[in-house]
Amino acid sequence: MPQWLNTWNSRLAKWLWWVVLLGVLAALPVMYARVQTETSANEVAIVMDYRDLLQVGNTQANPQAFVQEQLKLLKDAGVNGMAVFESTLEELAWAGEINVYNATQAALLEDRVSPPEDNGTYVIFNKPEHEQVLRPIIEWAFRHHGADVTNWTIKDHSGLRLNMGYDDAYIHAMQPNPIAMKMLKDEGFMIVPRLSDRFVPFDPVEVDKWLQSFQELGVTRVIFDGEAVTGFGKGIKFGGVQRFASELKKHNIGVGIFENLKVPQKGMSKLANLLGYNAIRAHSVSEGEMTVIKNPVLEDRLVLAVKDRNIRLLYLNAIAVRDSIKGQVSHPLGNIVDVLQGDEDSVGVVKQLHDFGFEVGQPKAFVVEKAPSETILRGIAALGAIALIALVFGLFIPSLLLPALVIGSIGGAGLYVLSSTLMVQALALFAAIAAPTASVVLLVKRIRVLRESAETQPISGIRRLGGAVLLLARTTILSLAAIPFVVALLNHISYSLVLQQFRGVSLLHLVPIGLVALYVFLYGNEDTVVGNAKKILAMPLTVLWIVGVGALGAVGYYYLSRTGNGGQVTGIEMQFRSLMENTFGVRPRIKEFMFGHPIFFAGIFLALRYRWAMVLLVAGTIAQLSLVDTFAHIHTPLLLSVIRIFLGLGIGVLIGLVVIGVWQIGEKLWAKWMKHTTPAA
Repeated sequence: MPQWLNTWNSRLAKWLWWVVLLGVLAALPVMYARVQTETSANEVAIVMDYRDLLQVGNTQANPQAFVQEQLKLLKDAGVNGMAVFESTLEELAWAGEINVYNATQAALLEDRVSPPEDNGTYVIFNKPEHEQVLRPIIEWAFRHHGADVTNWTIKDHSGLRLNMGYDDAYIHAMQPNPIAMKMLKDEGFMIVPRLSDRFVPFDPVEVDKWLQSFQELGVTRVIFDGEAVTGFGKGIKFGGVQRFASELKKHNIGVGIFENLKVPQKGMSKLANLLGYNAIRAHSVSEGEMTVIKNPVLEDRLVLAVKDRNIRLLYLNAIAVRDSIKGQVSHPLGNIVDVLQGDEDSVGVVKQLHDFGFEVGQPKAFVVEKAPSETILRGIAALGAIALIALVFGLFIPSLLLPALVIGSIGGAGLYVLSSTLMVQALALFAAIAAPTASVVLLVKRIRVLRESAETQPISGIRRLGGAVLLLARTTILSLAAIPFVVALLNHISYSLVLQQFRGVSLLHLVPIGLVALYVFLYGNEDTVVGNAKKILAMPLTVLWIVGVGALGAVGYYYLSRTGNGGQVTGIEMQFRSLMENTFGVRPRIKEFMFGHPIFFAGIFLALRYRWAMVLLVAGTIAQLSLVDTFAHIHTPLLLSVIRIFLGLGIGVLIGLVVIGVWQIGEKLWAKWMKHTTPAA
């Protein structure tokens, strides 16, 4: 490369670092606005599945008395809401409102033989005072489902005949039970209807009636049952989701979004957008989990959901289980009460949430705050991110600095026109990769310079330790530069609600390590990059190398299996996480303070003297990229992420000091042993 071009690229690089700094400063007000948003709604609903409560009650000697008793216990423990599904004949039977018979059973009641062509379903109303409420609901629902409905009476009890098979009719959906909802409202519970998309075709007029009755009961939020939101893909001419959103807005009702579903509910993102993001996140503990989960684990899980993931609705399930060991039917309702209100071994979920600044109440959507001139600030942050990415290209191939800057700017502008969402997601990912890569590569360059100067004037252990501290601080600050870019570029409520997510987590966990390894092994030695590559490729392949590559692959696979929201952890680690949470209130990331930071800190100390220690810097890059990855979990409150990374860094440095101390002691003992065992000349 011509000298003038080298000089020009060097000057451009200096100016680009100023652009990066400007981008970081521009992003700070946006970060503050996000903190304001995340602290604007601290009420949490603890909601019990009312259908599950009825199902458990149906196993008891006196179902209705049992349900009333459990409602009081749950309310006293902190449950402030009940989720009410769309009714079914089965649920109304559990509630004691109706009896349901198949054709054969109905014929026996009438002292006749059921004709083979009769496969209808017969319904009797048990409470005459409730019939006028339930009859029109059942009639409308089954006629809407395509079944003929006629009157039927038996022994002075009025009822209905549904021209639908018993098994089919038993589970068909109807309007949520208004009698149950009024009773629960009178008992002091918040009502959370759980709707589905099972009514075909979608009937906006009928849904408007439902929502009107919900509003009269004080309902402010609905959640959904099944694979899609109400109105999704139901063939209405102008779109069911749009009509449903319009009805919800008319009645001032928002939605809840369940996290960690195998498949997100269809239409949810569109519905939330149409509602102006009048939405909250919900966390559910399933029936199956409730039968096996331990109380301390459940308590930690519920508290962490609210504190660490911006959950504002905790959804509790229960199921009756035949316990063959005890010889009885068991249920988890007692455990739920203990977990919420606490027992001799714990303070309980409600008390812990209060201590962290949350209160059990009516959950509200976040009030989205914006920084002054936020669009301009985000644009400056985007320029800073592009400059940072270009600088990384320049570190490896200086001649690419200007082309990377120009192509990145033009490409970013073009991609923004085609898809602004895709552009900001791609730019956030590349910036997240670039910062830890640049910080560690610059560290490697600096260490090589210091080590060369130490060949003429050796550095003492104390000076190396001080230098390691300063270099770690400098490197960490540069890695943290990506955080304002990620936060500013992805500062939209849809990311906090996980309707959109940071993409490319696996790339973030691999690419910086790979690029740092590339720089360590191919750059900076006396030979050229190509020459170093040829030397490595010409090395003899031994069994030791094969074993080493295999071990490295296994470690890499395990490392990737733990990344992202679906990362796998062991039971022992879960216990250790709980210990850390209970000790510090915020759990630092284990791979940072137990592995990444200690290895990286010790690696800097050793690399100032030993060339081979550069390998430790490659491995320790995990810690630097993990600092950025912590903020890629945008559903985690920003302030909590800040506390988490600095707590992890502090503990990691302390562990690193222990590692360095052990190394120094071992090194001195080795030197003494060698001195005594080496024969005098």
